Amino acid sequence: MSYLFQDWQSNRRNFKGQLVMFMFRLVSLINRSMVTKVIFFPYLMFYRYLVEWVWGIELPRKTTVGKGLSLYHGQALVVNLGVVIGDNCVLRNSTTIGHKKQADGTFGRCPRIGNNVDIGANVVIIGDIEIGDNVIIGAGSVVTKSIPANSVAVGNPARILAPKDKL
Repeated sequence: MSYLFQDWQSNRRNFKGQLVMFMFRLVSLINRSMVTKVIFFPYLMFYRYLVEWVWGIELPRKTTVGKGLSLYHGQALVVNLGVVIGDNCVLRNSTTIGHKKQADGTFGRCPRIGNNVDIGANVVIIGDIEIGDNVIIGAGSVVTKSIPANSVAVGNPARILAPKDKL
């Protein structure tokens, strides 16, 4: 039961975030077995309808998400199912995280986001990149290159300002 509520505290005073993360954890649990997918198919469709279509948060049930994910102002949020998100991360509205199209027409790998990453509003993170632990990405940034741990990145294209301890 604690699995379902592992994001509750990180979304305190944000009932929508709590509800979305509870529903996400439940569909992730259901997704582990073909039998449960068949039995709970109506719930899987309800999740998709409510979370994706009504609330505008694309958080596919197969996405790998660590504990303690915070969703601030969850609207227009798109996370590709191949994205890996670490523990205690923050996602804000109008953020897109996913793969990008290669020159040969195929799609590359999705970003891997470390622990304790704070992603500002209207951020785009695309491509086969890695975001290190304890990173802050400023609002409106476009990240197409890896960011080392303990950094602050801003801008379009995103550039590293300085290590967090130097600011």
